[in-house]
Amino acid sequence: MAELTSSKQSFNTPLQEIIEYPESGILSKVIVKDQNCQHTLFCLGEGSDLEEHTSTRNATITVIEGNGQLTLEGRDITLQPGVFVFMPANAPHALKATSNLAFLLTLSEPSQ
Repeated sequence: MAELTSSKQSFNTPLQEIIEYPESGILSKVIVKDQNCQHTLFCLGEGSDLEEHTSTRNATITVIEGNGQLTLEGRDITLQPGVFVFMPANAPHALKATSNLAFLLTLSEPSQ
């Protein structure tokens, strides 16, 4: 999906109003991005998962609603509304939605 706004203008939106859960799998919506940072809303249907992978960028997860299990560098983290997670670049991680799960993922460039 195209981004909702460019990073050159102020922007606000109630995230709960743009959450859409797919019947299965993952739906993502880029909210805003520039060359240094990208903010994406992820909506996972219950039972959906992301297999272990890494990213070359730092990432944060801020859970909006629902529940899930994140495995980050071998540690299990329970995802529920209000949970914030920081993942440094190249950290192996996997995720499973135990109910419909929505979170804001922010990718940023690692420090040089």
